[in-house]
Amino acid sequence: MTLVLSPLAGRAIGLAAVPDPVFSGAMVGPGTAIDPAREESVAVAPVSGVIVSLHAHAYVVVDDEGHGVLTHLGIDTVQLNGEGFELLVAKGDTVQVGDPVVRWNPAAVEAAGKSPVCPVVALEATAEALSEVVEDGEVAAQGVLFRWQ
Repeated sequence: MTLVLSPLAGRAIGLAAVPDPVFSGAMVGPGTAIDPAREESVAVAPVSGVIVSLHAHAYVVVDDEGHGVLTHLGIDTVQLNGEGFELLVAKGDTVQVGDPVVRWNPAAVEAAGKSPVCPVVALEATAEALSEVVEDGEVAAQGVLFRWQ
């Protein structure tokens, strides 16, 4: 079982509330989403493992069980071309849960006309494989978001 922790502080809103049909329809996979605090912050690794995909606005960590967890920093933030994001690791790096991955500012993302909402998705999983999914309420960075069987 993989315990997936929140990569940042904010309010859990669930995937259905994400303003993007690909995420809200769970087409990428099941999970939840965080509406982050509007201050410069550092998004951290939600699980321990290897960074297998890394972009300014999104990253995937695969754990020892082969579970890939996507953290997507905001919606349509790829259109910002990395502006306002600072990578703190490299693709292929091994990280521990809670290690800093990307520095960013959700308020700046919002000021640029993009949603700062952050989906956290269990890639190639079924909804039935997840339990205890947090879909509302305040979440601390590294607070439990869901369990993946």
